[in-house]
Amino acid sequence: MRRTPDSISTSTSWSATVGIRYSSRCGVGASCHPRPVAPPGPLGWIRKSRRAGARGPARFPVVTPAPTASFPRADTEERFRALTPEQLLGPVTGLVAALGHGGARIDRFTEGSLPVYAVGETLVLKLYPPVHGTELAVESGVLRALHATLAVPTPRVRDSGVRDGWGFLLMTRLPGRSLESVWPELSTSDRGRLADRLGRTLAALHRTEAPVLETLEPANWQEWIAGQRRTAAERQRRAGTPETWVEQIPGFLDSVDLGDPVPGLLHTECMREHVMMRYENGEWNASGLFDFEPAMRGAPEYDFAAVGLFVSCGDAAFLRALLLSYGYAPGELGVEFSRRCLAYTLLHRYSNLRWYLDVLPAPPEPVLDSLALTWWGTGTAE
Repeated sequence: MRRTPDSISTSTSWSATVGIRYSSRCGVGASCHPRPVAPPGPLGWIRKSRRAGARGPARFPVVTPAPTASFPRADTEERFRALTPEQLLGPVTGLVAALGHGGARIDRFTEGSLPVYAVGETLVLKLYPPVHGTELAVESGVLRALHATLAVPTPRVRDSGVRDGWGFLLMTRLPGRSLESVWPELSTSDRGRLADRLGRTLAALHRTEAPVLETLEPANWQEWIAGQRRTAAERQRRAGTPETWVEQIPGFLDSVDLGDPVPGLLHTECMREHVMMRYENGEWNASGLFDFEPAMRGAPEYDFAAVGLFVSCGDAAFLRALLLSYGYAPGELGVEFSRRCLAYTLLHRYSNLRWYLDVLPAPPEPVLDSLALTWWGTGTAE
């Protein structure tokens, strides 16, 4: 997808170069194949991720930055990509001081395209360059609306605003490690608790009613989906998907009834990289969900595209437990549900079917119906 990670964790590292566009993947586990880095560009879903085994923000050499320096010009993608961490350190130091945390240590997370900094031990500062300035309102608005409302905690907004054209968001830091990095360590009971909490969290998210929803894109979900449908095959072709798959897409989408669901608040990228886990009293439990910058307003099942691709990764039992906790009845899970999830994947704004075919379990037959059951099957009589 368009960008790499914006972590709010206590055990994540980030790319040292501002503006790099690349993607990673969900962690290696019992039901998720090892994953290569995704190709760059807008079709490289996911936009954000982090490397498993990372161990915290970068420790820069001790320097004396100019705390009053202005943020550099970054009104185009090219200018933003050309920036170095050193160019931002002075302006960030000044901003942190202006926010009342001048004595705190500042460490930049070293993987990701948006600049994100640890401020002391409990806060995170995220920056939005002018070229991506509209994303501040989305993330800050959604986080404010969600505070203390979900089964899994989200970052709490401490401050936000604009400085020299750059947006900034100061928020609390979530404890623990990424689900990506701890997935292999989870016991069966750990995974069961996680599925239950994620299911309840997504259900509450989709039921959220707040003024911020009226500001989220798209303005008209059905029109947006229709536009995605018209370009779906060509987008996958440009991503390098084999033609044997591309030629199936129009007919498959025409055969799937997505209905006219009531739009809800969507995370759009619920994946292992964006879930934090904490080990306490001999068990792992979810300790945070973050990265609401790509939030949208739309059909709730759109969120299950990412869940199947980047959380369950073909684990039918885990996905079934999550969906039952979400509120589905057993009879609602089956072939048609799986086909809708694949349809939303093909319609997703950052979909890359070629990549998914490379890294997820292969279907028994090279057809989209078989693919849907392989990645979104729930172990029911399908």
